[in-house]
Amino acid sequence: MKLKNYLLGKWIEPSGEGIPQYHAITGEMIALCGSEGIDFAEMMEYGRKTGGPALRKMTFQERGLMLKNLALYLSEIKEKYYPLSYMTGATRTDSWFDIDGGIGNLFSYSSLRRKFPDSTFYVDGDNIPLGKGGTFMGQHIMTPKRGVAIHINAFNFPIWGMLEKIAVNFLAGMPAVVKPAKQTSFLAQAMAEDIVASGILPPGAFQLVCGAGRGILDKLESQDVVTFTGSAFVGKMLKASPAVIENSVPFNMEADSLNAAVLGPDAVPGTPEFDLFIKEVRKEITLKAGQRCTAIRRVLIPENLVEDVQLALAKQLKQTVLGDPNNETVRMGALVSRDQVEEVRNRIRELTRGSEIVYGDPLNFEVVGGDKGKGAFFGPVVLYNKDPFRNQETHNIEAFGPVTTLVPYRNLDEAIELANMGKGSLVCTLVSNDEKIVREYTLGAAPYHGRIHILNGACAKESTGHGSPLPMLTHGGPGRAGGGEEMGGMRGVMHYLQRTAVQGHPDMITAVTNVYQYGARKTEKLIHPFQQHFEDLEIGETLITAKHTVTETDIINFANVSGDNFYAHVDATALDGTIFERRVAHGYWILSKAAGLFVDARKGPVLLNYGIDECRFTKPVYPGMTIGVRLTVKEKVTQEQKDENDIPKGIVKWLVDVYDETGETVALVTILTMVKRRP
Repeated sequence: MKLKNYLLGKWIEPSGEGIPQYHAITGEMIALCGSEGIDFAEMMEYGRKTGGPALRKMTFQERGLMLKNLALYLSEIKEKYYPLSYMTGATRTDSWFDIDGGIGNLFSYSSLRRKFPDSTFYVDGDNIPLGKGGTFMGQHIMTPKRGVAIHINAFNFPIWGMLEKIAVNFLAGMPAVVKPAKQTSFLAQAMAEDIVASGILPPGAFQLVCGAGRGILDKLESQDVVTFTGSAFVGKMLKASPAVIENSVPFNMEADSLNAAVLGPDAVPGTPEFDLFIKEVRKEITLKAGQRCTAIRRVLIPENLVEDVQLALAKQLKQTVLGDPNNETVRMGALVSRDQVEEVRNRIRELTRGSEIVYGDPLNFEVVGGDKGKGAFFGPVVLYNKDPFRNQETHNIEAFGPVTTLVPYRNLDEAIELANMGKGSLVCTLVSNDEKIVREYTLGAAPYHGRIHILNGACAKESTGHGSPLPMLTHGGPGRAGGGEEMGGMRGVMHYLQRTAVQGHPDMITAVTNVYQYGARKTEKLIHPFQQHFEDLEIGETLITAKHTVTETDIINFANVSGDNFYAHVDATALDGTIFERRVAHGYWILSKAAGLFVDARKGPVLLNYGIDECRFTKPVYPGMTIGVRLTVKEKVTQEQKDENDIPKGIVKWLVDVYDETGETVALVTILTMVKRRP
C-alpha cells in the first residue's frame, strides 16, 4: 500500500517505488511512502493563494474556535490511532504523550485566543508618543505573513509534532505544509485523513507530504516560515538551503541535544528528592525507548553519591519490562526501526571510548511478547564517565535510544560547567530542596538551556516532568539545540506574524488599529454609552461627565469605609519630607468617584464590570481641586456564546481619563465591561 499525499485539495498517490515503512515490533512492512511527482512550487502557491486568504479573513477568536472544534473532533476518535502508534514501537503511555498530548496542544492554543483581540491582526504593546504636541505617534502592529508554514517533523512523535506546530500557525492565520518523518508518516497520515474529512479547516490551510520531500524548500519565498525538528546535522543542512538564505526565510530549528539531570548535593539517599531523581532518570531512559529530543543523556551526580545512584537506578531499570506494547506487562517498547537499533549501537561504541557500561548490554537483553531478531528492540544501557572533563564524548555524542551516562562532579560550579558543556540543550532538570543551590545553578546554567526543570518534593505531584514541553512555555534551546523556540504561548504565535511599526497622527493610528489612541478625535452621542448595545458603540465614542470638587470630607469618609488610613491621606502633620503639599486624596477614591461620574444607574445593556487592565495615578489630587472624566470606547472584543441559552455579549474596553480644573490628567485607567449584543 502506498500512502497518499494531500496537496491542492486532493489525496494523490506518489509516483515511483516508494520508501518502505516497517512495523517496529514484528518487522513486517506497513506501507510505502514517497513524494515523487509532487510539484512543490504549485503546492506552496496553493497554500499561499487559497489557504492564506481564507485564514487571514478570520479573526483570532474565529481561528481559536476552529482549533477547539478540531480538538473536540479528534478527541472523539483518538482511540483509532493507538493501534497504529503501537506499530512505531510505542507503548500506551508513549502513545498518550503523542496522541492526547498533540490534541491537548490544540485545546491550549484554542484557549489562547482570549489573549488576542477580536481582529485579524494584533496590536503589539503601548503606543509611543513621537512629538511634544501629541500629533505624531508610533504603534507596532503584527499581521499574518503571506506565505506558508512548512513543518519538517521528526519520527518520534508523528502526531504531537504535527499538531503542536499547526496549532500555532493556524491561530496566527498562516496555512501549513506538514512533512512528517518517512519512518512513521503512516501515523500522521491517518490523522491527517480525519482532519481533512472533518471539513473544519478552510481549503488550502493544510497539506501533507509523507515521503522524503526532497526539494520541498527549493521554492521558498520571503513570506514563508520553516520549522524543523530532528538531528542537528540534517537541520543545519536544511537551514543552509539557498532559498532559505536568499529570501531570509525564518527557520526555527529544534534539534536533539545532550540534556542533563543534576542531583543537588543536598539530595542524599533517604530524602524525597533522591527518590524523585532516580524515578525521573528511569522514566526518561525508558519513555518512548529513549527516543525523545528532551531525553536525559547525562546524569550529573555528586561524586560521593555515584555508587548510590548507580545501584538505585539499576534496581529501577530491572523492573522495566521490554517487549511488545500489546502485552499488558510491557512498560518499554521498541525503537522505531532496525536501522535505528544499529545507529544506537554505533553511538554506544563511540561513547565507550571514554566511558564504561555499568548497566545493560547492547546485544543481550530479554524481550517479552516479541521477537528480538525481527523487531527493533533495544534494552536500557547506562554508562559511567569517571573523568568527564577529559573524556568529552559524553558531551558530544548522542545515542538516540534508552542510553544515558553517569557523570560525577565535585561541587556546584563543576555541575554548572558540565551541564553547559553540552553546548546548548533543550532542557535540564535540577533536583534539590536547597533554595541557594537552586538559584545559583539556575542562573549559571540558564544561558545554555531553553528550559530548566526544578524538582523537589513540594512540586512532585504536579510536576509535568523533565521531558514534557508545554504549549504555553517555549520549547527550544541555544547552540546545539538549534537556537530556536517553538510554542511558548503568544510568543509562538508571533513567529508567524510580521511586526511593523506604524507612525502617524493618533486619528490615523486609531483608524488602522481599531483601538483608540490617546489624542485621537473623539465623538459624542446624545445617548449615554451605557445605554447602547455592544454593536452600537463606536471606537472613539466619548462621554464628558459632570464634575466634582474634592473635599476633605471625601477623603476622611473613604478612609473610614475602605480602612485605608495611610498617613498621606489622614495625617496632615506627617507630610514633611514627602512629595505631598497637604493631605491627598486616595487613588482608589479618584477611581471610585470617576465611576460615580460616568456610570448610568439605569438598567441597560451593560451586564457587569469585568475588571481593570491598566491604572496610573499621574498627579496628586488635593481638597479644593475639581475633577471630571472623559470616558472613551477604546476597544471591543466579541465573546462567543457557549450555548443557545447564553446571553450574546462582548467585552468593551474603556479609557477613563480623569482630569482636573486645569485640564491636566490626574488618573488614566482602562476598565472593562461586559455588554449585551443584540439578539
